Amino acid sequence: MIAENESGAVDSAEDPRQIIQAELEETERALKEVTLMLEQSRVEVGKLTQRNAAITAHLQQVQGQLDRASAQEIRMAYDSALDAQQRLFVMRGQLEKLQSDQAHLERHKAALERLLAQLGGSGAGGGNRSGKGEMTSVEMLVNAQEAERQRLSRQMHDGPAQALSNFILQTEIAMRLLDMDPVQAKTELGNLKAAAMNTFQKVRNFIFELRPMMLDDLGLVPTIRRYADTFKEQSGVDINVTVSGNERRLEPYLEVMIFRAMQELVGNAARHSQATLVKIQVDMGEDMLKMAVEDNGKGFDPEVVGKEGGLGLKVIRERVEMLGGNFEIDSAPGKGSRIVISVPARSV
Repeated sequence: MIAENESGAVDSAEDPRQIIQAELEETERALKEVTLMLEQSRVEVGKLTQRNAAITAHLQQVQGQLDRASAQEIRMAYDSALDAQQRLFVMRGQLEKLQSDQAHLERHKAALERLLAQLGGSGAGGGNRSGKGEMTSVEMLVNAQEAERQRLSRQMHDGPAQALSNFILQTEIAMRLLDMDPVQAKTELGNLKAAAMNTFQKVRNFIFELRPMMLDDLGLVPTIRRYADTFKEQSGVDINVTVSGNERRLEPYLEVMIFRAMQELVGNAARHSQATLVKIQVDMGEDMLKMAVEDNGKGFDPEVVGKEGGLGLKVIRERVEMLGGNFEIDSAPGKGSRIVISVPARSV
């Protein structure tokens, strides 16, 4: 509940409107910075486009005079053209990322403005107090969704999108080498094939993180085991999964919620706690499902995280409590952490 002082006034420090307003101002500042960087990048892309066009024209000139140009002149012309194209690809990739960040921040800003408008129209006094929990939950969900969209956008840009740009560049190199140096062209095509196979595997892993199809086909426990194996291969973090009780299928919404919670907790252990060992324990009782995620990382103060951050943990707690379950944190700085989720579980 929102605290009141002796005169009965609402403490503004606990007013959800103040919290959302502060988040809105921070989002607006970030949006201004991204917009400025976006304009600068557009100018730079324009300059590089003109430079690339001039170098390409020079290269075409050299190609028309191959019988009179020296080998050094031809190589310098090709090197300059490839360097200009690579710089242009990189800058265009940065431009696309900034455009994506700008779009996400604008959506986040619009969502916060809608929340402020709704909260402002809910009335004063008791109306605000009764609606605080609901509005705080909506705020957390909106922030969590936007944070996830930004993470996915960054992964797409730094992974598949950047790889596709490199594919185009490697293809052009191989095409130009076909007549001049077939052996080197074959080497470039081999490198391109290897890079394509690697990117294909990354895309498959990316899709699995978005929505593992085996969660629908095989259920929660096999999907957790598969995710743990994949995460171990990619991060080097040792992950152990133990399952007890009656392994079975649960309601789809419950399997999704538990799996997403496990993803968040394992990711936190590796990224923030710098853990080298994570233990996932799943106990499928007749009426209750219990999942514990324990790590040997640097740990944290639950009270500080609850007040100052830990958006992912807040969302997990909110969802668990909405299902009538319990969410427990046992952690301290330098002593790792153990987080336990318990929810009612019905078989399907």
